[in-house]
Amino acid sequence: MSKLLNANDLLSLRYGEGGSIKREKFKEDALAYYFGELIRNRRKELKLTQQDLATIVGKKRPYISRVEKGEDIQLSNFAIILNALGISLEFKY
Repeated sequence: MSKLLNANDLLSLRYGEGGSIKREKFKEDALAYYFGELIRNRRKELKLTQQDLATIVGKKRPYISRVEKGEDIQLSNFAIILNALGISLEFKY
């Protein structure tokens, strides 16, 4: 009988142990994807096109597309986009 693996075990098998370069890269990419989906879903809730959002935040449509794909985002631009979509951002330490 084979052993059941939990999510952490599966991640370790595929991306290496926690803290490894490959695992940290996966984590970074996963967060970028998650935030891109968050932005895309909220934009669609508000019935905005990518062009509409780009105009509101002073960027070009291809930039919004890259952000939604999790490919390209800077923290300053992320905050501007979230604000335009009515999403609050809270930092805690």
